[in-house]
Amino acid sequence: MTDPQPVRLLVVDDHNLFRRGLIALLSRDPRVHVVAEARDAGEALKLGAQHQPDVILLDNHLPGVHGVEALPQLCATVPHARIVMLTVSEDANDLAQALARGAAGYLLKTVEGDELVEAVLRAQQGESVLSPQMTGKLMAAYRDVVSHASPLPDSVPAALAPNALGQGTAAQGTSASDRPKDEAVTPVSRLSPRENDILREIARGASNKEIARTLQIAETTVKIHVQHILRKLNLTSRVQAAVFAVTDPHQG
Repeated sequence: MTDPQPVRLLVVDDHNLFRRGLIALLSRDPRVHVVAEARDAGEALKLGAQHQPDVILLDNHLPGVHGVEALPQLCATVPHARIVMLTVSEDANDLAQALARGAAGYLLKTVEGDELVEAVLRAQQGESVLSPQMTGKLMAAYRDVVSHASPLPDSVPAALAPNALGQGTAAQGTSASDRPKDEAVTPVSRLSPRENDILREIARGASNKEIARTLQIAETTVKIHVQHILRKLNLTSRVQAAVFAVTDPHQG
């Protein structure tokens, strides 16, 4: 059995020291292969077209054209690439603009090295990846939309819409007509009390480490519970899980 091919990565950041340190950090993991590095949007477009990477880590505050502004052209130039913002900005508007223009994720530069690698791998697999701090900001915007029964703004990815999250669907392998009428099965009823606790913490924007501290359990236990939550709710990312918790009437 052959090993899976590493994720081919393009790193875009104008700060030489940070960029090279980031590349050195990422290169330690054999699952990631940095194919090129760029200092600005122009170089990113040229190198993206040349190398066709799987994932692009894109800083926002680039000289000339900012990263968010370059997103549409990057998406057109490297259509299959997943573009993840890696920035110092915690501004909710920057987050909204990035998602609206095609970013697959938004990470803060305070992210731990191992978490960054995992985010790159998850992004390549099709997940939306957000730093926990930014998940909280996205959820705040989403709550406002839901509470006012307004249409979803363009800044909220379609995959996060309530009807895309499997809410109210029948349990796997059992149709609604086959189920006894007195058996009120909801997605959230599949979760254990502990999983419900963790789901609420995810919606709050807490990281696994913060959840472990709050619930006084091991971080590895939190990770296992998160995997169970995603599987039981038929979701693919903790961002979708957070949206589920916000929109499901059984979550208080």
